[in-house]
Amino acid sequence: MKKLIITCMSLFLFMGGYAQNTTIKRSANGGNSGRVTLAAYIPDQADDLPDAARNMLGNKLNQIISQNGFGGDEGQRFIITANIVVLTKDLLSTAPAMTALTLDVNLYIGDGYEGTKFASTSLSVKGVGENETKAYINAFKNINLNDPKLQAFVEKGKTKIISYYNTHCDVIIKQAQTLANTGRMDEAIYNLTSVPQACKTCYDRSMALVAPIYKKQIEKDCQVKLAQAKNLWAANQDLSGANAASDLLSQIDPQSTCYRDVKTFVAQVAKRVKELDNREWSFKLQEQKNDAGIINAARDVAVAYAAQPRITTYNVHGWW
Repeated sequence: MKKLIITCMSLFLFMGGYAQNTTIKRSANGGNSGRVTLAAYIPDQADDLPDAARNMLGNKLNQIISQNGFGGDEGQRFIITANIVVLTKDLLSTAPAMTALTLDVNLYIGDGYEGTKFASTSLSVKGVGENETKAYINAFKNINLNDPKLQAFVEKGKTKIISYYNTHCDVIIKQAQTLANTGRMDEAIYNLTSVPQACKTCYDRSMALVAPIYKKQIEKDCQVKLAQAKNLWAANQDLSGANAASDLLSQIDPQSTCYRDVKTFVAQVAKRVKELDNREWSFKLQEQKNDAGIINAARDVAVAYAAQPRITTYNVHGWW
């Protein structure tokens, strides 16, 4: 009997074949920027495997990701997945009775969007427990993270992922430019900052686009938030109205050219508050950022985008 566990991992293209839809909430951890990224996901549709065992398998896959230096955000393009095949299942005549399982854990790394398998390996493990769930859990615990077959499998997958970026760099750049031109700057920044540093040429080209796209985004953001702040102030010209406006003004990046209008508006509000309440309005403008600060701010945009839940389609047809 075969028991299938589909574990799936953004950039762009999806090609046909058997696919699955799932809602993914991406990690808000920004530490994965610039790293080769791989993620494990076990869908609700996985049949016949007890929930506790599925969780243990997911933990083991994430240990493989962590130990081998991959970033681990969910919902990404590149995935690690497992197909579990039960070779033997025996009920042992012990007191209490125990269940013994022998499993083939077939592991795959690939492009979950295009449905391209990059690497595969098979590990045989055994587990014994007071019930079938515990037998599965103990079997998955016995997956040896230092197994040479597993290490070779992971290294091959990593090499293929780097090759993907090197051969698709023009597509990545063009896609980011298209996204930025259609107002989807945060997604463009996310895609560009997802290129790993190991792909040096593509990484350098991608990072060169990050600052211009970020500046385009903050120009738009400045115009919107300044207009909203002015509306709040116009509706309530007192200290509480000024403070309400300041909540929006504090979110405006000082690198935007529109920031000079923010300064003018802040001075007008401060003057009016002084006239009305004879007190100083304690709103502090943000300081200008250097180039490193701009890149860090852009990475924050990517992290925020990654944290948004979205529907993602994966394709693993034909991997096993």
